[in-house]
Order: sequence, then C-alpha cells, then structure tokens
Amino acid sequence: MTTATLSTPPDPYRLLLESITDYGIYMLSPDGRVSSWNAGAKRFKGYSEQEILGQNYAVFFTPEDLASGLPARALAEAADKGRYETQGWRIRKDGTRFWVHAVIDPIRDAGGNLMGFAKITRDLTERREAELELYHSQEMFKRLVLGVTDYALYMLSPEGIVTNWNLGAERIKGYRPEEIVGHHFSQFYTPDDRAKGRPAQALEVARTVGRFEKEGWRVRKDGTQFFAHVIIDAIRDPDGTLIGYAKITRDITERMEAQRQLEVAREQLLQSQKMEAIGQLTGGVAHDFNNLLMVIMSSLELMQKRMPQDTQLRKLLANAQLGAERGAALTRSMLAFARRQQMKIVPVDVSTLVRSMRDMLAGSLGASIEIEIDIPPGLPLALSDPNQLAIAVLNLAVNARDAMPGGGIIRIEADAKPGLVDDKSDASNKFVRLRVIDSGEGMDGETLAKAAEPFFTTKGVGKGTGLGLSMVHGIAEQSGGRLLLRSVQGSGTTAEIWLPVAAPTGENEQPNIIPAAVEPINARRRLKVLAVDDDFLVLLNTSSMLEDLGHSVVEATSAEEAVKALGREQFDLIITDHSMPRTTGSQLASMVHESRPEQPIIIATGYAELPEGGADHLPRLSKPFSQAELDRAIWGVIS
Repeated sequence: MTTATLSTPPDPYRLLLESITDYGIYMLSPDGRVSSWNAGAKRFKGYSEQEILGQNYAVFFTPEDLASGLPARALAEAADKGRYETQGWRIRKDGTRFWVHAVIDPIRDAGGNLMGFAKITRDLTERREAELELYHSQEMFKRLVLGVTDYALYMLSPEGIVTNWNLGAERIKGYRPEEIVGHHFSQFYTPDDRAKGRPAQALEVARTVGRFEKEGWRVRKDGTQFFAHVIIDAIRDPDGTLIGYAKITRDITERMEAQRQLEVAREQLLQSQKMEAIGQLTGGVAHDFNNLLMVIMSSLELMQKRMPQDTQLRKLLANAQLGAERGAALTRSMLAFARRQQMKIVPVDVSTLVRSMRDMLAGSLGASIEIEIDIPPGLPLALSDPNQLAIAVLNLAVNARDAMPGGGIIRIEADAKPGLVDDKSDASNKFVRLRVIDSGEGMDGETLAKAAEPFFTTKGVGKGTGLGLSMVHGIAEQSGGRLLLRSVQGSGTTAEIWLPVAAPTGENEQPNIIPAAVEPINARRRLKVLAVDDDFLVLLNTSSMLEDLGHSVVEATSAEEAVKALGREQFDLIITDHSMPRTTGSQLASMVHESRPEQPIIIATGYAELPEGGADHLPRLSKPFSQAELDRAIWGVIS
C-alpha cells in the first residue's frame, strides 16, 4: 500500500508581496531586525535576501540620521501611535543615496502584544529631483522677477489688492513692499481716473478678455506723475477660477518726452522749410518788382524835369511818384523778410536810437498812446542797421497801438542778455534784447504761431500788408539775431528783438555801401560809362538818367556783351546789375579786374548778399535808385 504525500499550497499573499517591485515591503522584528524581504526592496536597496535578513534596518539610514537616533525613534513612534510616516534620504548597499517615502505599521497579536513591524518603502528619488528642480526654477524665477528694476512686476488679488512687490515697482512708484502690499492698486491712478472708475474698468477688461493694456498717467508715492505703459493679465487655476492678476508697469515718460521733442523738431523743420521756401519766393518777386519800380520811378523823375508847368499834371505825377515810393517800401519789407535787404550792419547805441525816436513815435501813434522808455545806462552796442532797426521799432509800435484801440501804454525796454536766442545758439553769445510791450488784446496760440509769416494779418482787408512782423523778423535775422513774440490772449503782447553785441572795433567790417550823402565831385566832368543790365527796360532808364546827367553811355545786356565792349574801348566807369543769367555782375567785376585792377565798378542790386564772384568789396547801389542817388554813387567812386 502506497502512502500519498500531501503538498502545502502556496500562500497567495506571499506571492503577491514577492512580485511587487515598485515598493520595498518587508517585516521587522520588535527590535528592528529584517525578517522578510521582497523583490521591490531588493531592487532599489541592492541587498539580496541572504545579505539582509537578520540585520537591523538601521543599515539603510544616513550617518546623520543614525547620529540623531532616528531608527529607534521611528519604531517607538510606530509602536506608540500605531503608525510612523516620513520622507527622507536612505542609503543603498553601494553607498548611494535615494529619497524615500517610508511607512512603518506595528503588528500585534490577538492579545495586543507587539510581534514586529510592517515596513513599506517607496523610491521617490526621481520625483524628489523633479521637485527640487522645480523649486530651484521657481526660486530663480522669483529672484528674476524681484530683481528686475526697469519694470514694475507684481501680483494683484481678484479684488485688486497688491500681494507682492519687486524692485522695479519700488524704484518706479516709490513704495517699499511693507508700505504697499495689502493696499489697493487704485492709489497709483490720478484722482481724475479714480473718479471715473478706471481701476475697476481695467480689472474688468482683464477678467473678461484676459488682458488689459493701455498707456496713461500714474502717480508715485511722492505725488509726482509719470507716463506709464500698463499690462494686466488675468491668472486662473486649472479649473478656470480667477485667482488674481499679473501687473506689469513700465515708466515711458522719457520716451514720451523724446517723442514730443522729436515732433517739435519735425514741426520746426517743416516750419523752417516753409519759411525758407516763402523767403525765396518773396525775395525773387521783390527783386523783379524792384526792376519794374526802377523803370517807373526813373521814368517819372525824368518826366518831371521835362513836364510843362501844368499844376494838375504835376499833381498827378507826384501821386504816381508817391505810389512808386510806397511800392519800393513794400519791396524793402519783402526783401527784409527774405533776408535779402541791403543792410549796413554797424554797432548801434540802442538807447540813443530809441530815445531819438520818441517824438516821431508820439506823432505816429496818436494822443491815446503813452510811450514809456526804460533802457538802463551802459548798455553795450548792438549789431544792426540803424535805419532798418528804427523801421522795425516803428512797425512793432504801430502793431502795439493797433492792439489797443482804446489807447494805452507802450513800453520800450532794452537789456543785455548773456543767455540764448534759441536752443541752437552758443551759450557764450552775448545779446542786446530790445522789447516792445503792450497791454492790448494779445493773441491766441494759433495766431501767435502765424504772426511773423508774410502776408498774415488780423487787421482786415485794406488795413495792412501782413509784412510788418515778417520784415522785423528779416531785419533781426539779417543782423544775426532773432525776433521772439510772447503773447497771451487778453493780456497783451511782448515783441523781442535779440541782437548780437558788437565786437571790438574792426571786427564788424561790412561791404562798401555807397554813402547816402556824398557831395558831387567835379560834377561837370563828362564820363564814359558802360551800363550793364539784362533787363532792357531797366537798362534803358539807367542810360537815360546817365545821359540826363551829361554822361556818355554804352549799353550791354549781358556780361558777355560787356566784355566785348571793353575789348573795343576804355570806360571811366562800369555800372552793372548783379543778378544776370550765366555770368553775374560780381563775376563780371572779377573778370575785368584781372586785367584792369583800377577800373571803377559799381554793383547795382536789390540784394545784400553777393554769393558768387568775390566782389563783396565793390561799391553797391541799391535798387530802385533815383537819379540823385545815382549821381552821388558815381562821384563816390570817381575822383
């Protein structure tokens, strides 16, 4: 008879524990010795079952934990409280460390006696490294945000309360973190914006749209305002619940000011280009008009000599001459604006000039205007043409009178200014500032901006040419200075002529302008004159005046014709227009002086500037000129 052997079936729980590899699950004796060991424990602690069974589990702890008695405390706490749970570093068999999540549970029998401990360990090293990396990344980001100084970066609660504060916010807005965290961000807004509910509107846009962006004025802690570019982004959790706002503020005050200055500079450039174009047009028209006036005035003058003694005819002729003179005054104003007015720049005693004009001003302005002059003694001499400067002062005084229809006081002041005429001037320049001040109607901004433009007037049709201020502007510019106008509507106007202080004697040399009062020398001597002008009408009248004075005249309509005439015969005098095509009068003079350096030559021109030909040293005769002026000019150069 055969005896059958019965085999014990395997324990399914034991099979389950031994197959788990992600957790180390093993038993400890009451004193902490390892009494069982599964595959998971072997995998991440490195010990085989034969190597570890019977050893105290303290072998897994770091030297620091062993020194602090942690293994025994962990078992005591598990026995006392029924469970011990922790995370920390442990040691593998090869000495490397790994981060674990450990749970120790006591095992008791039915009578409550401690039989040992169940220990479960999970390797969390990868997760720990990820957490540490995330922590370091968050710390770096936090330091980055807190360290930014060019931008204010901070968080707001859903209600708009400031919850943190970086260095940029402190620098831009002036608050330290302890002064602003916990306060509502609306205090950065201007009172007007707060009254209009702008802070709440910004949060609402960010909440509904996700982002709010705008530029506007904000207020610092000290009450000063700055122009800011602001962005508010809504922050939501994974469920979409609003948890607050991220706010970025940048101070763009300097950029805005730079942009404003750029716009001002662009506007000034456009205005300068416009005025230059108008000046060129005005100067060209005035030059051509001068030629026409030359013909008319000289013809009228010659007619007056030959006209019969008819009172009515002579009256009409006188009216015609007066009209021509007014036309000549108009062209002088146009040329002054275009800076082509012939001027003799000399040192001028502004005080003496203005005081000498008092009686003339009183007679011109009327009894309703009182004139006050306040010019201190010892004022330095200024550079200008005294006759043109007197005309400028008269123009300004007439404008001041017209601004006070009910009468009033016109103050004329002058002082020395070491400052600037404008931002482009050298700060070391010295100026004499002549001011004409009225208490009249004043001008608004738009009128003030156009006041010195040619042909602009507020006096109504037929009451002004619009060239008064533009003429003063031209005289000041041609003198090396500026005209500045300051006015407030309803509070009067101040017109300032800035003139450079005269240099020591000898440094302000000017072209040789024909003297205005030179007595004729040897007036009966008959001269042979070469008259050169490309305008036939002007040439005809110049020749007629010369012949009427008793001189012999040869005419040339160009520099080329003049050279040919000079090749045929000698002349006592050459009178040539400057502005001629191909070859100018000054170029002609240079050509002549190469072979005849002693040849007397007079340049007839309406311009002060002779840019070509190098003939600035030659005597000039200003167009339109009378026969008397022509005669004085001739005997001013002929000895």
